[in-house]
Amino acid sequence: MLNRNRYLRQLAAVTSIALVAACGTLDTGSPADKGPIVVGTTSAPSTLDPAASWDGSWELFRNIYQTLLSYPSGAVSPQPDAAAKCGFTDGTNSVYRCELRPDMKFSDGDPLDASAVKYSVDRIRRIGVPGGPAGLLGSLERVQVLGRRDVVFRLNKPDATFPLVLATPAMSIVDPDDYPANAVREGDKAVGSGPYRLRSYTEGRQAELVRNEHYDGFARRKNDAVTIRYFQDSAQLVGALRKRKIDVTYRGLAASDVVALQNQGTRKDIQLIDGAGTEISYLVFNPKDPWAAKPAVRHAIAQVVDRPAIAHKIYRDTVDPLYSMVPAGLAGHTTGYFDDYGTPSPAKARRILHDAGIDRRVPLTLWYTTDRYGSETAPEFAELKRQLDGSGLFTVTLRSRPWKTYEAGYRAGEYPVFGRGWFPDFPDAENFIAPFVGERNALGTPYPAPRITDVLLPASRGVRDRGAVVKEFEEAQKILVDDARLLPLWQGRQYVAASEEISGAERTLDPSTIMMMWELDRKTSW
Repeated sequence: MLNRNRYLRQLAAVTSIALVAACGTLDTGSPADKGPIVVGTTSAPSTLDPAASWDGSWELFRNIYQTLLSYPSGAVSPQPDAAAKCGFTDGTNSVYRCELRPDMKFSDGDPLDASAVKYSVDRIRRIGVPGGPAGLLGSLERVQVLGRRDVVFRLNKPDATFPLVLATPAMSIVDPDDYPANAVREGDKAVGSGPYRLRSYTEGRQAELVRNEHYDGFARRKNDAVTIRYFQDSAQLVGALRKRKIDVTYRGLAASDVVALQNQGTRKDIQLIDGAGTEISYLVFNPKDPWAAKPAVRHAIAQVVDRPAIAHKIYRDTVDPLYSMVPAGLAGHTTGYFDDYGTPSPAKARRILHDAGIDRRVPLTLWYTTDRYGSETAPEFAELKRQLDGSGLFTVTLRSRPWKTYEAGYRAGEYPVFGRGWFPDFPDAENFIAPFVGERNALGTPYPAPRITDVLLPASRGVRDRGAVVKEFEEAQKILVDDARLLPLWQGRQYVAASEEISGAERTLDPSTIMMMWELDRKTSW
């Protein structure tokens, strides 16, 4: 998470559909008026243990756990949180040292020292959950404790992105007395040192957060308690907001809901904050499938897919067409797929297939998940089928599963072509390239790309000024376009809807678009 002035999209709000032009004390009758601020989302945690999560669980983790580094509102680079100071101590970006704040404690009063930091990081690698955050620690050789407050991370190779890894919720510090060293912690409890403590948790329904009196970090809490409620779909989410059963929505607004809020006319009781985002959606081609393994098939699909049609027809222009795995706003972003393929053309795609000796319709099965990326996912894949079938070159079958079984399926290599979304671990072009290449990657489908993994990424990691490694990222993206193993579709924007009485919503999103609940406040007067 880095220099946004140079390449990160601005999170400042392009706000607001409405603010009431009246004065006086608010008395809305909302059930949350004198209680916690209630946030609704469709992104429920998959676990409460940071060692097991590389997914949307981070949204909860950011608020109940603490990391050595994190992002205060408006920060352009990671800042000390549990740490008092951190930095590389050598000239090769191979030794990183942090000094903790004095007298740190967990929410249960247990001491938080350098040994707890080492324990937390070591158990991530020791447990090694498949698809878990251990994949972020590939450059870490060992963790060393120097006294009660100093911890040293010795890397096996130069890695200027390591501070960004430490700032992810994956590196949350846990209490050694409460989290087993060799297994994932089960149950509905969590012990961290973040701005809030988890008072209660009901899986799939809600999490109750209250002020952690032992917290010592940069967060300046604007509220004392937040309740997060989890919804199955956007309609339920927005319905609850309109009925004032929740105060804020985050992750889960459907395109139709965003448009309706943008055009709400005389209704002035809901504000909509529209911020640029780095979420991306893309297709993955499985090299184990006899058709998806053929470069000509992948190139022909790339020539047919109409991204602007998907963005306009399905997402009603609440997303933007994407022509690179690295989204716009990050250093190194290119438009490689547009440069190579231009506008969609079935005729050009036919020539690609013909030159490869393929003169029949190509049968393909496209898979998507029913409950992870929003209610537009099914219509999006129906549109992809329409485009591919309509070219006369493909015969597409659509299949789908809920996320838990869907994820297991793609990791087992079951799907010829499947859809994925990606929210960055940290806002650097590396995080839109490195997780997807190599024999073991976040997709479960090996993608050997030795020029990227052995040359370009190591070269970029040796440079602390991330704006100075644009050429390496541009070359890596050219390789990705030539291979067409990954087909980017669109880049999302982030929308937060809130009742008129809530302030601070425009400050809540960190550079990875995770909500910092402590920025939310309830207005008492105008």
